[in-house]
Amino acid sequence: MSITVQPITPDFAAEIWDVDLSTPLSEADLEAVKQAFWKYAVLIFPEQKLTQQQHLDFAEYFGPHETTLGGHRADRKFRLPTKLADVSNIDNDGSILAEETRRRKFGIANQLWHTDSSFKYVPALCSLLYGRVIPPVGGYTEFADQRAAWDALPAEMKKKLEGLVAEHSIMTSRARLEFGDFDEEDQKELPPVPQVLVRTIPESGRTSLYIASHCGRIINMPERDGKELIEQLLAHGSQRQFVYTHRWRVNDLVMWDNRCTMHRATAFDDFRWPRDVQRATIKDVANTCEQFGVLVEKAVPA
Repeated sequence: MSITVQPITPDFAAEIWDVDLSTPLSEADLEAVKQAFWKYAVLIFPEQKLTQQQHLDFAEYFGPHETTLGGHRADRKFRLPTKLADVSNIDNDGSILAEETRRRKFGIANQLWHTDSSFKYVPALCSLLYGRVIPPVGGYTEFADQRAAWDALPAEMKKKLEGLVAEHSIMTSRARLEFGDFDEEDQKELPPVPQVLVRTIPESGRTSLYIASHCGRIINMPERDGKELIEQLLAHGSQRQFVYTHRWRVNDLVMWDNRCTMHRATAFDDFRWPRDVQRATIKDVANTCEQFGVLVEKAVPA
C-alpha cells in the first residue's frame, strides 16, 4: 500500500498515513514523502513508535545531522544523544525543570517566531520533532508559511527586500526575553552570521521570506530602519491566515522545512505537566548568501 497524503490546507501542512517510519522506506514511499514535503512544507506522521535511532535514521534521508547547541562541551551534560535537541521540560534525572535552571530560561525563547539554526553559518534545512510525552493542555506548536507571506506582500515591498541580507544571532532572540547567560565560549561558537532575507526553494521554485526572531539588523541599512523592517516582516509573516496550529498527540512526528516556515511553541503549565519532545535537525547545503550568490563583507564562517 502506498502512503496516504491528507492535506490540512491546499498548500500548507499535511498528515501522512500508511507509513511506518521505524523501518526503512521503499524508494517509492520515500519519493512520495519528499514530494509531499516540498509541496506542503509541514508534514505530520501520526502514531509512529520510534526509538531514538529510528528517529535519526528517518531524518537522515534528508541530509546530514546537526549537533545540538553546546554538544561539544564537557561542562554541559545532556539527557539525549548530541544529534538530538532536547526541547523538553525534563531534567537529566527525569524531574521537571526547576524555574531557575538555565535550560528552562533558554528554552522560553522557543515561544518567539523563529526558524531553526538560522543563527548558524550553515542553517537548517528541516527539523523533525517527535512527541514522546505530551501535556494534556497547551504546548501546541504553530507554523507560519513564509511562501504565502511573500506572495501576499505588495510589489513595492518585494522589490525593496530583494538582495537584502540580515544578521542572525542566537543572542539576539534570547535578548528579546532578557536572557544573556552566554559565556566567552558560547560567543566564540555562535558569532552573528549573514542570511538572505528572501530565498527561492529549489524543489518547488517558490519564493519565501527567510526571517526569525534571531534577526538583529539588516546589513548596510541604518540600525533603526533595519530593526523596524524586521519587526514589520515578523508581524506580517505570522498573521493568522498563514498559520497552522498543531495540537500534539503522543507519538506524533512532525517535520518542517526551515527554509520557508517560521514556528513557535505555545505555553503550557510546565511546572505541572512533563513534555518530552526530541528534535533531529538536518543541515542545509550551505549558507544562504553562498547559495544565492550574494556577496557580504565580513561573513564569518562557523
